[in-house]
Amino acid sequence: MKKTRQIEHNAKIVNKHLKSKLKGNPKKLYDAAGHLIVNGGKRLRPYMVIRSCQILKGKVSNAMPTASAVEMVHNFTLVHDDIMDNDEVRHGVPTVHKKFGMPIAILAGDVLFSKAFQVITESKLSSNATTQLVARLAKACVDVCEGQLLDVKMAEEQKIPSQAEYITMIGKKTAALFDVSCAMGAICATTKTEDIENLSSFGKNLGIAFQITDDLIGVMGDPKITKKPVGNDLREGKKSLPILMAIKLAKDNEKRIILKAFGNSKVSKKDLSKAVEAIRSLGIEENVRKQALKYADKAEKSLSKYHGSAKIEMISLLDFVVKRSV
Repeated sequence: MKKTRQIEHNAKIVNKHLKSKLKGNPKKLYDAAGHLIVNGGKRLRPYMVIRSCQILKGKVSNAMPTASAVEMVHNFTLVHDDIMDNDEVRHGVPTVHKKFGMPIAILAGDVLFSKAFQVITESKLSSNATTQLVARLAKACVDVCEGQLLDVKMAEEQKIPSQAEYITMIGKKTAALFDVSCAMGAICATTKTEDIENLSSFGKNLGIAFQITDDLIGVMGDPKITKKPVGNDLREGKKSLPILMAIKLAKDNEKRIILKAFGNSKVSKKDLSKAVEAIRSLGIEENVRKQALKYADKAEKSLSKYHGSAKIEMISLLDFVVKRSV
């Protein structure tokens, strides 16, 4: 698939830059910081930084430090997410805290966070551009933390959140880094506020479409592709859009079947499969896809005034993200 090859090629370039920046002593600390980076990841966010810069005729070399910084922050969130969720595996390898222990994992996350800002200040951009980049990334980090806590609160509360509450949560937890990736890529190429905000809008709406689709896959995804058991998010009690829609639309017996599996870590495979089938029967996939496409359309409109191969590749990425199969 052409899009996959482009992303992989971009990932190799970014990985080289990341590895050059994540070196130091004590070696074990930097091994822990780079653990998830060297063991997988598509580098979607760095890809968006670079392509956003190119859309506005900027140089890739100007965007590379920022691309690496965004990926460091992304991996910082993964390390700390895995600690909070007590997850044992990511990218098919042990999570950082399982491999290196909790204290080193926390420090590794802190190193990734701190290095991200250090790398930005080492770029060859103007002091004004550098200040904007730091301010944007700092705000995105705050948004991610707020979104993470909203997610935790939703999980703890008995009530089922509204769709608007769900969108607010993923808008911060997930879309903030997509938004800032595109905005920062634009800042690497231009000082024009309109262009920066157009790219920012593209990233935010892409991020929301990405998470909606990801949540659909989390409920109905093929275990061979997702590497997770079918209905994993349902069993874990995640209040994602497909599950919110299903609980709202289901009647009587269907609702009982879904709620029997929802948040039940001991649910049998048979009952979990029944719940997933009940969700399918409600036409949830079609409804969720429509929601994802609504945000994808908003993203595409944000780039309507631009032309060239970089724009075409970003629109292609949008299609790739939203049309992922379950």
